[in-house]
Amino acid sequence: MNQQTIDRIRKFSEDRDWDQFHTPANLAKSISIEANELLECFQWSDTEYDVSRVREELADVLVYCRNMLDRLELDEDEIINAKMDQNEAKYPVEKARGRADKYDKL
Repeated sequence: MNQQTIDRIRKFSEDRDWDQFHTPANLAKSISIEANELLECFQWSDTEYDVSRVREELADVLVYCRNMLDRLELDEDEIINAKMDQNEAKYPVEKARGRADKYDKL
């Protein structure tokens, strides 16, 4: 996410004095709620969905994730790369390529 977008998200919350409500628990709940609204876009069909609605719900998830990163003073690149390191160890290419099995079933 570029800095201009991050600043815009931060300003939106600051201008409305909403940071007081952005506890980690509230943000986690909001991420889950918005992720479920995203899932609802695909409730009745895996192939027929409204891309504009998907964009809106995905944006909501990302905004709440950005707020969570700020609240917990986490760096998105750092935590994503740490998780990718774990995933690469759990799912080596030679075992996981083309398979959807969980790591303990490879």
